[in-house]
Amino acid sequence: MANLKHCKRLFKWTLVVLLVGCATERVPNYGGSYSTNGNTQKKVPSTAQYPSDLLTQQNSNSIKRPPYSGNYEALVLTGVYANSVALQRFIQFMVQKYGFSQTYLNGLFSTAHRLDYVIRLESPEAPSTEPSKPQPGSWTRYRNKFLTDAHISNGVEFWRNNAESIKQASVTYGVDPEYIVGIIGVETYFGKNFGKTCIFDALTTLSFDTQRRSKYFMSELEHFLLMTRDEDFDPLQPQGSWAGAMGYGQFMPSSFRSLAVDFNKDGRRDLWHPKDAVGSIANYFSHNGWQFHSPVTKRASGPVNDQAVIELSTYEGSEFWYTYPNFKVIKKYNNSNKYAMAVHQLAQAIKLRYQQAYPG
Repeated sequence: MANLKHCKRLFKWTLVVLLVGCATERVPNYGGSYSTNGNTQKKVPSTAQYPSDLLTQQNSNSIKRPPYSGNYEALVLTGVYANSVALQRFIQFMVQKYGFSQTYLNGLFSTAHRLDYVIRLESPEAPSTEPSKPQPGSWTRYRNKFLTDAHISNGVEFWRNNAESIKQASVTYGVDPEYIVGIIGVETYFGKNFGKTCIFDALTTLSFDTQRRSKYFMSELEHFLLMTRDEDFDPLQPQGSWAGAMGYGQFMPSSFRSLAVDFNKDGRRDLWHPKDAVGSIANYFSHNGWQFHSPVTKRASGPVNDQAVIELSTYEGSEFWYTYPNFKVIKKYNNSNKYAMAVHQLAQAIKLRYQQAYPG
């Protein structure tokens, strides 16, 4: 009898160990493989910078999409955020408000990595005790980053390769085509620089390891999880900027959910696809009040007591520009006069060369 009781106890302990092991195992579906080294897990980066489009090659009406992309399941939260009360509350919020599975979110966030360089980039530098010095030539330096022959040539090539989509988006949303191309040139160099940061890791780090804008980034993380569920993306797959911007147009998740469009009609909004990106940027401009075939800015002769006139610093002195409502629409993308002017001037330079290369 003693031996029988001992065997029963041994069987129970073995069963408990096996169940705990199964509950904490995290195996992504197609968002990058994992390797174990001692007690740590290191994510092996995927070679892709965009979500898999295996499903987009089929008609969306002919497939049954899973409730979640990626096989992430765990009974308890583990990993670097295992003791984060804020994250545990966030998981409960997503479960209660949107019906996410708690085991799915436990498993997903157990894979999260804290990105120290993201924390450094988000953290403001200590204020300088030195008096601020003027920065002459700031517009010249900024302009020289984008108004290059390479940018213009690549812009013409991008326009040529996507001419039909750009024309369709321009007509559909009433947005001048050169500004769709100009935004993509400034944001991602026409898709050559999407960014290489895992969006999920970036937004998790910004939400739970920084203070300055943590509420904003937590809201973006909320939208990101909804986006990946709605569009059937593996949450670990999308890569972009350290702040969570994605695709050709560098949309934040909230902008993705409200303004991205499925312009190629394949059943998925995918801003890493040029046609969807072109349509979505045009929709963004239209939503913010773009006036078709209307001016953006013109040179002013000098300083004018008018709020519509901006000053830009060059090495030769200041430039003054009168701005129109479309200039403010570009600033909805990035609230910077230099940014909006760079988009405008790059758009005009690309348009001129495109018309010379492909007249009519």
